[in-house]
Amino acid sequence: MATVAVKVWVVAMMLVVHCFDVGLGAGGDGLCLGSPDYGDALAKAILFFEGQRSGRLPANQRVSWRGNSALADGRPENVNLTGGYYDAGDNVKFGFPMAFTVTLLSWSAIEFRGDVAAAGQLGNLGAAIHWGADFLLRAHTSPTTLYTQVGDGNADHGCWERPEDMDTPRTLYKVTADSPGSEAAGEAAAALAAAYLVLKEDGDKAFASRLLAASKSLFELANNYRGSFQSSCPFYCSYSGFQDELLWASAWLYRATKDGKYLDFLRQNQGSSNPVNEFSWDNKQVGAQMLATQEYLKGRRELDRYKANLDSFVCALMPDSGNTQIRTTRGGLLFTRDSVNMQYTTTAALVLSIYAKTLESWGVSDGVRCSAASFSPDQIASFAASQVDYILGSNPMGMSYMAGFGGAFPRRIHHRAASIPSIKVLTRTVPCNEGFSSWLPTSDPNPNVHVGAIVGGPDENDQFGDNRGDSAHSEPATYINAAFVGACAAAMGQSQKPASPTLASY
Repeated sequence: MATVAVKVWVVAMMLVVHCFDVGLGAGGDGLCLGSPDYGDALAKAILFFEGQRSGRLPANQRVSWRGNSALADGRPENVNLTGGYYDAGDNVKFGFPMAFTVTLLSWSAIEFRGDVAAAGQLGNLGAAIHWGADFLLRAHTSPTTLYTQVGDGNADHGCWERPEDMDTPRTLYKVTADSPGSEAAGEAAAALAAAYLVLKEDGDKAFASRLLAASKSLFELANNYRGSFQSSCPFYCSYSGFQDELLWASAWLYRATKDGKYLDFLRQNQGSSNPVNEFSWDNKQVGAQMLATQEYLKGRRELDRYKANLDSFVCALMPDSGNTQIRTTRGGLLFTRDSVNMQYTTTAALVLSIYAKTLESWGVSDGVRCSAASFSPDQIASFAASQVDYILGSNPMGMSYMAGFGGAFPRRIHHRAASIPSIKVLTRTVPCNEGFSSWLPTSDPNPNVHVGAIVGGPDENDQFGDNRGDSAHSEPATYINAAFVGACAAAMGQSQKPASPTLASY
């Protein structure tokens, strides 16, 4: 334990020295002595979602360079599928990752409500959740129907145009009893149950009740008409199967309703819980394990497999655990894979933060035991916070990977709306081919800073080229930011705690 504590302390000190050495400064940049302005980062991470909005924008829209878009979505089948979020730097609405985004935002609000409130962001976070949940609610048009995508991904990716100018087909995709997609329906069920828990506390009880009813219906669709989304999806296909979404959804529905049938589902399907080393829009095993472990610690000891698998996840991430599977770069970043790596970093940081908080609240001071080391709740939380710090500037490049945060950040993110002048500035239509010839390839910074957008991140050598054409590293995505919201709120709370006795004694 002493050895691990010293290593954590040394890493923390290296971050402090590095931050000081690159001269990132304090004040608005919030990057002095390795301690970013978490409140500012949290506010910007949430603001990002307003720049991703589809549909008719509200009067209180804060991202002023965006305009109304996709106002006829759903019309070919006489349904209203306006609203929701564009997934990343394109103009398609992918329901599967959008639902995951809503679940993560809601989870962040539930677990770190006090920290989000302290930053003055509860209202904005609630609005972000509401915007996504409202779309998912309307996409569930009957007990056996869920619309899962609006837009033709191939056609959209063949154009570079603002959403306000969009003229590519708004093709509709759905899952039904005859063409099932248990992954998509299960994730939507999880999202609406989690959103219900947030919004019922924020005064919108009638809307929240509708979310809960739809969540129950979606779980029945996912469970009663089992089938893989992969057989009918064009993009964001699931490769991990649907059992993880069923566990994830049942865990959320039990938390929302306390109905024993959802707990029974978790018990009876515990054999479907497996140890994994990532948490993503595709694989929800770790999320279900985290929720089930919270029930285990309340006394439901029959859920022990979930806790064992969650502990395995922690050991797979923590350096020098003896069971490490995901390496960290020389600069300290968890590096799962080269394409859009930040999605795995932020989700890992979120789960580690929640688990650390949970263990501490239940007095489990010895934390997680791995084969070569044990990690206390404080050490787990500190490691999670180090990932947040890396994203915000404590890294070898000396830049934040969040647009608009600090003095140095990505200026050429792979994002159609951000890379073309606002419809309010360049009022004429910018057609598909002009976007490709004039706006995608230019080395000029984007005319619109998409404040709060976290990009895919650096390569395995901590290097980042800030190249608009490099979607694997320069493109933001809603689920990157959604997980970061909770991880950042946790880091803010962690930074305000007294120093760990173990580290202080060193």
